[in-house]
Amino acid sequence: MSHRMDRQLVIQAVWMALWQKKNKAPVVLHSDRGSQFTSDEYQQFLAGHNITCSMSAVGSCYDNAAAESFFGVLKRERVNRRRYVTRAEARSDIFDNIELYYNPRKHRKLGVTDQTALN
Repeated sequence: MSHRMDRQLVIQAVWMALWQKKNKAPVVLHSDRGSQFTSDEYQQFLAGHNITCSMSAVGSCYDNAAAESFFGVLKRERVNRRRYVTRAEARSDIFDNIELYYNPRKHRKLGVTDQTALN
């Protein structure tokens, strides 16, 4: 979470996901065509970590519909109902909401009992 959506933020986010990844299975990472995702630095980072880059077609919003839906619900049902004093407080609350509420609920719906199966 940052005050700016730039290539350093997305590189840091991907790095955190890789750090938590338990297996060596290939990764395909999908994004839109924002400047942070098309930057040389980001593309080199992906290539350097054997991540296949996938991007939406130009002008297509449908590829990211699931992610947009998730963030819309998160904002509507959590973020907009709270008043955060600091960015750190918001980060902690949103992290807890995703890790303690959303992920376990989604895993139950998918029938995933072994969390390592997703990593």
